[in-house]
Amino acid sequence: MSEDSRSDEIKRLEEEGELAADYLEELLDIADFDGDIEIDVENGRAAVAIVSEGDDSDLLRLVGDDASVLDALQELTRLAVQAQTGERSRLMLDVANYRTNRRSELRVITEEAITQVKVKGEPVELEPMNPFERKVCHDVIAAAGLISESEGVEPNRRVVIHPNPAQAEETE
Repeated sequence: MSEDSRSDEIKRLEEEGELAADYLEELLDIADFDGDIEIDVENGRAAVAIVSEGDDSDLLRLVGDDASVLDALQELTRLAVQAQTGERSRLMLDVANYRTNRRSELRVITEEAITQVKVKGEPVELEPMNPFERKVCHDVIAAAGLISESEGVEPNRRVVIHPNPAQAEETE
């Protein structure tokens, strides 16, 4: 990708973030929630976060049990952006640092499972997760040089970590 096209892509994603922020500001006003909107570009997608400087209890209501409200709000925000741009949005939404904190938890869980796979040489299944959580796990597993796949049907879809056959041959 040329520097000009990379710059154009970043501008497009920043505009997507601005549209999402406008939508979310209106939503926060309607719900009478306090929160600041932060916009960034991460991993080739717009990243929008609703944060507060004080008590997060109101904002946590926008996360819900197992992030179900957050996932729905993210999809609504993506649709609002699509309505403005005519293109499908892949933006990521975080509220009260829920996804940031969950990403850290998932790294620890995945690294522990990777250790089990390396010690036992057998596949390990993780708990059922949503697509965001599975993606975090797959990235950690790939960085460790192992193989993973998602198995099952929503809402019980889970990541399975497999030993890397190439690594097993190297240790023999």
